[in-house]
Order: sequence, then structure tokens, then C-alpha cells
Amino acid sequence: MTEDTKTAADAADKAKLTASILLVLAGVAGYYVFAAQPTWQRWLAVVAGLVLGLVLFIWSQYGRDFWKFCVDSRVELRKIVWPTRKETGLTTAVVFGFVIVAAIFFWLLDMGLAYATRHLSGQGG
Repeated sequence: MTEDTKTAADAADKAKLTASILLVLAGVAGYYVFAAQPTWQRWLAVVAGLVLGLVLFIWSQYGRDFWKFCVDSRVELRKIVWPTRKETGLTTAVVFGFVIVAAIFFWLLDMGLAYATRHLSGQGG
């Protein structure tokens, strides 16, 4: 692909993206423009704008790249090894244990600093 062809393709894809956004916005605007029409016709305008915008988006390079990202994400999602119920329970217990230890440590530290402050400032009897 030559540089001119690539530039033209980029411009076409940007135009498709812009047009798809405008179609979605037109569908939403149609809901308010057709305020006097029955509700189902107003929603039909919204759905038509969304569908046409989505179709145009999918035909662009941006849409193809997005679809490839979704497919690759599903492949990566299958590689995840989830922890067992026992591992999850053990990890939760360890976290709670550390939280309790940290709470006691900071409570004792606060009590010690409060005592030192009262002692050094001569307040509190």
C-alpha cells in the first residue's frame, strides 16, 4: 500500500467514524424532534441511529481494530486461573489478620504518642 493510498484510507476511516457518531447523535436528537409522535416511533429513531452508526463503525478500520481487541481479550480471559474457594478463604483470613494487627499497632502507637505529648507538655495531670 502506497503512502497516498494509506492516507486516503485513514481519511476515509476518520470520515466513517465521524459519520457513525453523527448517526448516533441524529438518532438521539430524533427522539426529541419527534416529540409529537408516538413513543415507539421516537424510540425507533434512536434504535435506527444506533444500528446505522454501529454498522458504519464496524466497516471502518477503527471498528475492525475494536473487534480484534475484543477477540484478543476473550483469548486472554481464557488464560486466567481463578483461585479455588479454599485459596480465597485463606487469603481473606490473612488480610483480616493483618488488618487487626495493623489496627492494634496503630492504636498502641497513638496511645504512646498521646501519653508522650501529655507528659512533655505538662497537661493532663
